[in-house]
Amino acid sequence: MDQLPSIIPFQRRLEELDAQMAAPSFYANARRATEVSREHQKLGQLVADHRVYERTVQEVSEAEALLRDPVGDAELKELAGAELPDLQSRLAQLRQQVLMAMIPPEPTDSRNTVMEIRAGTGGEEAALFAAELCRMYQKFADNSGWKIEPMSSSVSERGGFREVSFLITGSDVYKQLKFESGVHRVQRIPATEANGRIHTSTVTVAVLPEAEEVDLQIDPQDLEITVQRASGPGGQGVNTTDSAVRIIHKPTGMIVFCADGRSQQKNKASAMAVLRSRLLKMKEEEERAKYAAQRKSQIGTGDRSERIRTYNFPQNRVTDHRIGLTLYNLPQVMEGDISEIISALQRVDFEEKLATLTGQVIAPMRGPDRDDD
Repeated sequence: MDQLPSIIPFQRRLEELDAQMAAPSFYANARRATEVSREHQKLGQLVADHRVYERTVQEVSEAEALLRDPVGDAELKELAGAELPDLQSRLAQLRQQVLMAMIPPEPTDSRNTVMEIRAGTGGEEAALFAAELCRMYQKFADNSGWKIEPMSSSVSERGGFREVSFLITGSDVYKQLKFESGVHRVQRIPATEANGRIHTSTVTVAVLPEAEEVDLQIDPQDLEITVQRASGPGGQGVNTTDSAVRIIHKPTGMIVFCADGRSQQKNKASAMAVLRSRLLKMKEEEERAKYAAQRKSQIGTGDRSERIRTYNFPQNRVTDHRIGLTLYNLPQVMEGDISEIISALQRVDFEEKLATLTGQVIAPMRGPDRDDD
């Protein structure tokens, strides 16, 4: 069995945290104290599990040596032979457990998530499918016990969405949804098609971890904030006040518009939340680009030029092109049953992280990438 990465850096970090927690001022910053305590607990468990792993390695080695001994005691050999399978099984489980604990956690995994869905190529059909994807994710959120807060939307002529964004709050939202970023392609006969031809349209999905103000500082002088009257359905008051808010982040040219709330203050807060999340995502992707070339495949990079998934209605098929996964349960998927897809993406991502940690080279799990996929 391959050797584990060195435990020494983790032991040193644990010692550093011990020193921090012993300081008289440690609990002055409650948030920082909670983060350090959580990391200390995790590292303490890792170091303890590593000790058990090393003892089990020794036990396996002794049992194997005893079985190889040509003049060893027969009863002891029989006992060692009976215990060895259980020891080897336990060793493999401990190795996996230690490796999992050694993978650096992604701090944004526990964050709430801003989801932005936009119609791409395909005109009205793309807008209609954007609305269906919105419904799919909202059903998945409902089934997961999460809450949805609408942020902004632009409705098409036939009731689809040219674009829509909403906030999802709950436990480990970003961890579950982060691999949904990218281009989603739909193949089907649109309701507007008179000749029964299959059309191909695209929708882009962006999944942004909700940024906290401590994550990055936004200079107020970098913002251009304007207000205007909201438009669209919403009752008598919708067009009578300047409640819609438009924010331009001048250094990046990023524009955020929010008009779903009746209150200008609420719309401004929602727009700032979206802006912070987008800037945080940009910052993370810049960091990710520094080591992306070292990885054999990209999962969940948010690259919108990459077709990540196809929904083929005539064949009742959904295919995730990044991992070669094909399911023939499209109606269930569109009803929010995407757990199998998400679990498969998480499993491959975990395997890649393990391979990077252990220095192994693994081939990405991909299927054929045909034009009709």
